[in-house]
Amino acid sequence: MHVAFVAPLLMEATLRFVEGAARLPGVALSLVSQDPLERVPAALRARLSAHWQVRDAFDPQQLVEAASGLARLGGTVERMIGSLEQLQVPLALARERLGLPGLSPAVAHNFRDKSLMKDLLRAAGVPCARHRLADSAAAARAFAAEAGFPIVVKPPAGAGAAGTYRLDDGAALERYLGAHPPGVTRPVLCEEFLSGEEHSFDSVAIDGRLVFWSVSRYLPSPLTVMENPWIQWCVLLPRDLDGYDDIRELGARALGALGLESGMTHMEWFRRPDGSVAVSEVAARPPGAQFSSLLSYAHDADFYAAWPRIVIDNRFEAPSRRWAVGAAYVRGQGSGRVRRIHGLDAAQRELGPLVVEARLPPPGLTQSPGYEGAGHVILRHPDTARVEQGLRRLVSLIRVELE
Repeated sequence: MHVAFVAPLLMEATLRFVEGAARLPGVALSLVSQDPLERVPAALRARLSAHWQVRDAFDPQQLVEAASGLARLGGTVERMIGSLEQLQVPLALARERLGLPGLSPAVAHNFRDKSLMKDLLRAAGVPCARHRLADSAAAARAFAAEAGFPIVVKPPAGAGAAGTYRLDDGAALERYLGAHPPGVTRPVLCEEFLSGEEHSFDSVAIDGRLVFWSVSRYLPSPLTVMENPWIQWCVLLPRDLDGYDDIRELGARALGALGLESGMTHMEWFRRPDGSVAVSEVAARPPGAQFSSLLSYAHDADFYAAWPRIVIDNRFEAPSRRWAVGAAYVRGQGSGRVRRIHGLDAAQRELGPLVVEARLPPPGLTQSPGYEGAGHVILRHPDTARVEQGLRRLVSLIRVELE
């Protein structure tokens, strides 16, 4: 089967999914990217059937033209896939024009338009934050008056915590509106601020049936991390999923409401102080920020190969959860280049036996502006409490100095 993998920029995380697809038996994999073929690592380049460079990988017409070009090089393209959230609607439109199976434009839009998403979730009885798509400053002020502060504002089709702000009072709202004035062609999504413990719900659906699910806990939430550049945050995947039946049921209902048939999803949700659940948003893609690595370590499986198999062959064998796993994201305060990392020797002495992966930046590397920071360390142990303790100790020991 000839499969076209669309990867606009050849980032490390994306290339791991490309490698996973290239290893699947019976798959002739071609790559569509804005980057030239020379940017592809040599070992992966040798596995590719063909490469097609485009100016804009988010343009459905250019993806259609890429499929035509690849057909001349390696035969008719039978699947077109991509792991980035921002690609899901362009990919769906291109697949529709090419007559290829996969997520439809309507379903992709349900996942990308966060305002529409919440309307559909509420209609299906899935609790989520009150919201309003504000196309004017007056609409944003009206929502704040109804919901009360704090509120959260974000792009309607955002990804992760990019462009997301917590506004605590009217003065903060006015500053935001002055810097980012909403309009008919550039609305802003206003949401009730959800309090409580933030989690993710990562799942696999095959033919409309939930066949795998996993829960993780954020320590603290990504929005808190973005607001406080000194925080080094953690993600914990507990070994035991007892006590999460409510989110499993609501997660399955949410995916059905949004129209997902087959695929992997990443959902953000909150456990409120009263114990109830509220869903924040759902993405129709594999999780980022090392979550696919965490899932792989927790289950002794390869989720970088599992996701392409789901979207190419509609197949998935659910693995057993064997370990508690967690990631600590290390970052320096502010922005700049890494000067040195303090505390590594102490961390190695205390926590070395728990470490299964460590990717720390060399001096001189510019820190990423997002919540992933300068690098990460992944811990694994059968005891969830041991992993959580290790994560908290790790971020207290390690300090990234920037210049």
